[in-house]
Amino acid sequence: MHVARRMLRFLKPYWGTIVFSFLMLISVVAVDLAMPRLLQRIVDQGIAQRDLPMIVNTALFMIGVSCLGAVMAIGNTILAVRVSQRFGHDLRSALFRKVQTLSFGDLDRLQTGQLMVRLSSDVTMVQQLVMMGLRILTRAPLMMVGSIVLMVVTSPQLAAIMLVLLPATLFLIYVFATRTQPLFMKVQIRLDRLNTLLQENLAGVRVVKAFVRADYEAGRFDQANGALTEQSLQVATFMTVLMPSMRVFLNLGTVAVVWIGGVGVIGGRITVGQIMAFVNYLTSTMMPLTMLGMMVGVISAAGASAQRVAELMDIAPEIQNRPAARTLTNGVEARVAFEDVSFGYDGDGSEPVLQHVNLLVEPGQNVAILGATGSGKSSLVGLIPRFYDVSGGRVTVDGVDVRDLTMESLRAQIGIAMQETVLFRGTIRDNIRYGRPEASDQEVIAAAKAAQAHDFVMSLPAGYDTDVGQRGVTLSGGQKQRIAIARALLVQPHILILDDSTSAVDVETEIKIEIALRELMKGRTSFVIAQRVSTVLNADKIVVLDQGRIAAEGTHAELMSSSPIYREIYDSQLGDGGPRHG
Repeated sequence: MHVARRMLRFLKPYWGTIVFSFLMLISVVAVDLAMPRLLQRIVDQGIAQRDLPMIVNTALFMIGVSCLGAVMAIGNTILAVRVSQRFGHDLRSALFRKVQTLSFGDLDRLQTGQLMVRLSSDVTMVQQLVMMGLRILTRAPLMMVGSIVLMVVTSPQLAAIMLVLLPATLFLIYVFATRTQPLFMKVQIRLDRLNTLLQENLAGVRVVKAFVRADYEAGRFDQANGALTEQSLQVATFMTVLMPSMRVFLNLGTVAVVWIGGVGVIGGRITVGQIMAFVNYLTSTMMPLTMLGMMVGVISAAGASAQRVAELMDIAPEIQNRPAARTLTNGVEARVAFEDVSFGYDGDGSEPVLQHVNLLVEPGQNVAILGATGSGKSSLVGLIPRFYDVSGGRVTVDGVDVRDLTMESLRAQIGIAMQETVLFRGTIRDNIRYGRPEASDQEVIAAAKAAQAHDFVMSLPAGYDTDVGQRGVTLSGGQKQRIAIARALLVQPHILILDDSTSAVDVETEIKIEIALRELMKGRTSFVIAQRVSTVLNADKIVVLDQGRIAAEGTHAELMSSSPIYREIYDSQLGDGGPRHG
């Protein structure tokens, strides 16, 4: 019922259309129910009494009524399709917006393939159920109830047959309905797995080819595809039993009517027209049940999909604005402090990524963060815009806990170039001004020059109007990183975070970016995660992380004299102890 209420909420704007469609459907049912009575009249009063005018008039009336029923049926179908399509549009849009509200932690648990299936296949299944509900699933009970009433009116004696036939048929449908929904849920889960593998392989097809792992990936896909096929076959096999069983019940009912009715005709208690009308009503009663039986699979699949859609809608994002959250205004100083901060990713069973971190960054300071892979560098800077919330302690901006600020106003003051560069389908210009769509072309070019992207952009045939392709496939890693840096700079943030955002560019370009950023970073608090020591030598403060703790902090000169870990990193890259990369 909870799932049904969630889905009905999306039908509320279309109640007027639904009511009009329902009235049309009632007209169609009335026409269908009138036909056997008219047929009985032709047989018993027209043919039996050799009344040709009555036969002709009744036949013409039947033709007129049939035409009216056809018009109502067409109207009902058109309205049902419109409502279902708009319902699907609204539900899909609501789900997409819901995904946008989820925190990084929520997205870590929900795989991309699952989200794709719920936004596409699951929504389509529920949408199909809505359309059937406005047509078949509504028409079937009306036909069944109307036919039973008219059977009793036509012949109470023959109507007694339904006392046995109807409960048996309904019980059969109930058994199949209750057993098929869990089976369809398993189908959707295996479809999730298949889509996840497909998404991974399409995104990483170049890696697959580079490492000659096509056969291995084909095996993984075949395994997931085979599991889906087997589950689908199991459902299909189970469903094949239903229709023949329903047909047996219908045939048994017809035989019983003809047998008992035939005896009644011979005894003069029943007319031939009554038998013909009753057989039609029997068919009109059993056929809706047969249609419902045919729809059991679709209904069960849609029920499973609706449950999965509702589960996604019901997820409460881990990161939300507090009721009394404040707005961070433009007049910020951008003083950032980590006060005894600890952090761990929920559910992975590992040790905390960060432990008791204390760090004060004054307004306008340029802070470089160094450390081995897995030391917690990206996790540290990810706490500033509240991609995740701390497990202990607090992170403050201008003395205010970031959890007491609205996420929108906080993130509006932060420019980020993430570790994994993501570009969107469109032009280079559109990608650079993604965070500030209203930015002028001059501002876009200035940001691109600072990120050392202008020259390579102008070398392209279409310049800034070059389409980057899906996920920026037409650009190199270094080119994508420079566009991402330009995108972060264009928002003119008070806090700038560059998360290893120059790892794919050459040393010479990296030095040019660093020089250009020095001027742009003045007056801005900046955090730079870097692998190369050469790019952080001029930072106001260098922080060395080791196993989630701050091992050392200070300027380059201070750390060279006080930190063995920093000296080791420096010597391995720039000193005599290792190759020189600068």
